[in-house]
Amino acid sequence: MKFFTLLGLACGLALVSPSTDSAETPKDPLVQIVELLSNNADTQFQLDILRGLTEALKGRRTVAMPLGWSAVELKLGSSTHSEVRTRVQSLSLTFGSKQALASLRKLTRDAGATVEARRNALASLIAAKDEELPAVLLVLLNVPSLRVDAMRGLANYDDARSPEAILAVYASLPSGEKRDALATLASRLSYAKPLMTAITQGKVVTTDLTADVVRQLHNLKNEELSTQLNKAWGTMRDSPADKKIEIEKHTKIYRAGGSQPGDASRGRLLFSKVCQQCHTLFETGGQVGPNLTGSNRGDLPYILENIVDPNAVIPNDYRSSTLETKDDRVITGIVRRQDQNSVTILTATETIILPRNEVKSISLSEISMMPEGLLTQLKDQEVRDLLYYLGRPSQVPLAKE
Repeated sequence: MKFFTLLGLACGLALVSPSTDSAETPKDPLVQIVELLSNNADTQFQLDILRGLTEALKGRRTVAMPLGWSAVELKLGSSTHSEVRTRVQSLSLTFGSKQALASLRKLTRDAGATVEARRNALASLIAAKDEELPAVLLVLLNVPSLRVDAMRGLANYDDARSPEAILAVYASLPSGEKRDALATLASRLSYAKPLMTAITQGKVVTTDLTADVVRQLHNLKNEELSTQLNKAWGTMRDSPADKKIEIEKHTKIYRAGGSQPGDASRGRLLFSKVCQQCHTLFETGGQVGPNLTGSNRGDLPYILENIVDPNAVIPNDYRSSTLETKDDRVITGIVRRQDQNSVTILTATETIILPRNEVKSISLSEISMMPEGLLTQLKDQEVRDLLYYLGRPSQVPLAKE
């Protein structure tokens, strides 16, 4: 990391406990940073400082605007370098700039702007939890290039219009975007109830509900919702005896396929739908769970034991937590970092950074981040395809949906 990036980071962190001079007069490290930015025209220098400040203030929605920042905002806001402009706008938003707020709102609506610029503007407004943003996000559900950002953003708000709007586009979504839609609908009880109604009415098929979504819905701790869910999706069996029976059942299913029990390409497609958001295999996939490339995948009993009973042995790095915010959002994931300013939690679909003062509770679970019931909704041939793919020594072509 470059010196000035470190300087920006250090000064941002100093906001927590500013130093004092010999006369015990508090020093504001941000004022010194602002002066540096005001007096230096080197773009790389500006970027290093701005990146450091951005990192240091990550997870904090509001910080008092330092003296002289308005001039920096005006000067660097018209920089010829796009990242300088973007970072200045984002920091200005954190500092409570109404000008930045208006500018970013305008940019998110600008169909002529680049997708990257609009996405960065959205990220800044979501981080600031702009109260006017839900209306914009609802419109962006119909913009394919920004739809995932919009769906993830809506999870930050308890907005009565959101469930209906997400469900209205749900049937037309590709499988990857359906995962994000379900993750948002499972994030709040007020969103989960309309989802459950849609499932009951057949508008959302139960096979779309992966085991991690089902766990998230149960973590909302609503008895009526859990009862409906068990009726629609099934229950997760907990006893060791049940696990043993399930392993034996799927062993027989796999071996019933003969010498080549499955289609590896179809198995890869299934892996991309139910496993890849958390696990990497052959350099493709998420980082929530262990990388499977070097594991003992050729051993059928080993694979089935880890899929059916993921809680038998749980490394601390993969133990899940349930985080509840003060505005009733529930997040299931792995807490990667927490301090007095923010909490960073990794879910199956995204990395979320929340201000510490918005967190009501964090409960460390005694179970793995990997949910049980992964094979519950798969047909026998799908089980064979998935297990066969997992046992391949190298990557295979991806089947078409």
